Amino acid sequence: MRTAYKTDIGRIRSVNEDCAAVRTDLNGITLALLADGMGGHKAGDVASQMTIDVMQRELITVHHEMSPKQWEEAMIRAIDRANADVYHKANQSADFLGMGTTLVIGIMSSNRLSIAHIGDSRAYLLHKGQLTRITDDHSLVNELLKSGQISEQEANLHPRRNVITRALGTDQRIEADISHTEWYQGDIVLLCTDGLSNLLSESSMIEILNMDSSLEGRADLLIERALEAGGEDNVTVVLVSNDSNGQSQGEGGQVNDRT
Repeated sequence: MRTAYKTDIGRIRSVNEDCAAVRTDLNGITLALLADGMGGHKAGDVASQMTIDVMQRELITVHHEMSPKQWEEAMIRAIDRANADVYHKANQSADFLGMGTTLVIGIMSSNRLSIAHIGDSRAYLLHKGQLTRITDDHSLVNELLKSGQISEQEANLHPRRNVITRALGTDQRIEADISHTEWYQGDIVLLCTDGLSNLLSESSMIEILNMDSSLEGRADLLIERALEAGGEDNVTVVLVSNDSNGQSQGEGGQVNDRT
């Protein structure tokens, strides 16, 4: 596997509440994690950091010989633990009251891909040059769109498009959507926060992901295009390429830029 990931505070925000981590050396699998915190000046980055830390600790024993069902069970246990920890901390201090975070988890072997998500951070799969969105936003705008109350164009411009209907840490119980699929040599998984997906069209993502450049270069360009489009939010991307050749940028590490 090759990986690249990058985060940017954006052009308006004073704090980066995004957090991501990637492990490519974890018992024959690659683990990719991304969270976008919410809840105020300090609380959002606390929620996302706590969640990523718990995920890495709880998923340390996941391995490539486990079935998709076992991967799913491990993700559910980890999510339940993170939710309990964030919810408890949020209710112990007025400074953190109401904090929560989105979450996207990707577990990948050489031929299998499992994704779990909560909120409006997204996962995409690029296969044979075509981009498919794996996740379905847990957001107010998406609910209005699915019920036919607004159009796709109206959804893109809706003043409440940042309102999410499901977040980790805001309630005692939380349910993630989980999917399993095959993936192949040359495929690319993109995880991103809404700081990218709200500002960059899927056609622009496809153009960049299909470029003949390094994976790190493509991650940099995705961030750059989001900043050029306004950069009104923190923006974070994680790319994982199903390719046994080349080096991973930040292999086994974590990106968490709060500047």
